[in-house]
Amino acid sequence: MLERSEYPPGVPCWIDTAQPDPEAATRFYGGLFGWEFEDQMPSDAPGNYFMARLHGRDVAAVGSQPDSAPPTPVWNTYVAVDSADDAATKITNAGGSTLAEPFDILDAGRMGIFSDPSGAVFSVWQAKQHIGAQLVNEPGTWNFSDLNTRNVDGAEAFYGAVFGWVAKSFGAGGMEFPMFCLPGYGDFLEKSDPDLRARLAEMNGPTGFEDVGAGLVAMTSDQFPDDVPPHWSVTFAVDDTDAIAARAGELGGTVMVPPFDAGPTRVAILSDPQGAVFTASRFDPEAL
Repeated sequence: MLERSEYPPGVPCWIDTAQPDPEAATRFYGGLFGWEFEDQMPSDAPGNYFMARLHGRDVAAVGSQPDSAPPTPVWNTYVAVDSADDAATKITNAGGSTLAEPFDILDAGRMGIFSDPSGAVFSVWQAKQHIGAQLVNEPGTWNFSDLNTRNVDGAEAFYGAVFGWVAKSFGAGGMEFPMFCLPGYGDFLEKSDPDLRARLAEMNGPTGFEDVGAGLVAMTSDQFPDDVPPHWSVTFAVDDTDAIAARAGELGGTVMVPPFDAGPTRVAILSDPQGAVFTASRFDPEAL
């Protein structure tokens, strides 16, 4: 299992979704991915925050939607930082906007909610007792987050100034995939996974891929309607994309884009019954 016990600053570390009916959402994702849930909020709290676990590890969360939230829920991405307050200053200086000033989540950590200059919303996470996702890249867990933007150059400048990210393009399976890299991330991962670079080499993985922290999608008019704003999206690893897409439909979700092959992955774009969109992806290393 690909377990995590810490995240270096500048790496996406957590995802959650706030839903109008969080209990209904737990039934959907529990049925889809096999997640088990535990409410982290006190019994007298006005809302819920259901921690999702797989194999006993924290993998995501489903919470109650605030009254001020947009009507359609989304999956939110959190980036690890040493200091949420320092990150807020960097974000402001780089042209981003503050949607919620940094605040403490009990003893779990400290967070803030922001948007980049194009309007894509993300959060930062200063870990205390909760480090983020404890299990990733396994079937039924979070695999990746992508920034979808119409201003790639602006995104490179902003996220580079805030988190130190560098945009690079990697070829795989006859396709090119733009990515955000954090220099040195591969070195960090190798401390707990010494065979990381050796495995990538065996799979003919592109040089430098070990530093990848997030994806970068250029929103074109032929793929994204003009009314779709820039946003962050999430991908879950699965062992059978076609089966997961079919199961999502059975559970009341929507198959927005049926399964298709994209380089070494087979992906489908789905939404849960309340409208939160996500991607399911199966990786085939032999396709590299």
